[in-house]
Amino acid sequence: MSAGNQFAAPADAVIAANVAAALAEDIGPGDATASLLDDAPDRAYLLCKEDCVVAGRPWFDAVHHALDRAARIDWRCSEGDRIAKGTVIATLQGHNRALVSAERASLNFLQTLSGTATVTARYVDAVRGTGTKILDTRKTIPGLRSAQKYAVRVGGGSNHRIALYDAVMLKENHIRAFGSVAAAITRARALHPELPLIVEVETVAQLREALDTGCSRILIDDFDADTRREAVRIAKGARYSGRIPLEVSGGVDMTTLRGIAEDGVDCISIGGLTKHVHAIDFSLKLGPPPGG
Repeated sequence: MSAGNQFAAPADAVIAANVAAALAEDIGPGDATASLLDDAPDRAYLLCKEDCVVAGRPWFDAVHHALDRAARIDWRCSEGDRIAKGTVIATLQGHNRALVSAERASLNFLQTLSGTATVTARYVDAVRGTGTKILDTRKTIPGLRSAQKYAVRVGGGSNHRIALYDAVMLKENHIRAFGSVAAAITRARALHPELPLIVEVETVAQLREALDTGCSRILIDDFDADTRREAVRIAKGARYSGRIPLEVSGGVDMTTLRGIAEDGVDCISIGGLTKHVHAIDFSLKLGPPPGG
């Protein structure tokens, strides 16, 4: 059985708010079906029904404990473990009404976050050995950004900016408003010197301008392969020495991922980690697990 969670989850208050919202929409004024049960002590087990990377234990636990503070959950895996289809990953003890009322909300968190971690792990595996980091984006399920970005970390990925407040990101419209990359960077540095500054460029000329002016990271968005390799050659050449990391976004899938990484970029950001969620199939069943 696992000794605990090695990944830094969001603050307890964030998890509690997620759980409160989930239970409010699912149970509302009361679980009509669960009220038929006699509220007796019972057991349950959690079955993983497809290969995956597990993520979401803190939310699963919080749902059950919100309905039964005395519920006991014994995990047989850790966050980030790769689990085979057909594995019992936890057993539970509590009152049957609470166990069945918590079932759907707890599984919704677990299936969604495990789905995010699982797809992230696939992308991380695909670039292993290149030195390229896999990043997420802000294309998340509303209200679950912190949870999904946590799941990305569980899957071995890294987080891009969390929201609009923790980094400045200059894109086409901002650069157009200021007339040039350099002018936009200068304005951003003047107003927010404490924040990371990411600049999206569309041409090699803009890339050179961003490198000369200085920023935290440069996003080369939708560059074709030849232009991307030229961008890497420039950014990592003698003049700039790779001081400013290059990020690629757009046109990235499993067929193009490895080649992009091997071109020498530092980061690849992929909206599909959190946007195209394939929920992992889990089942919570009352009674002892198969085999006792």
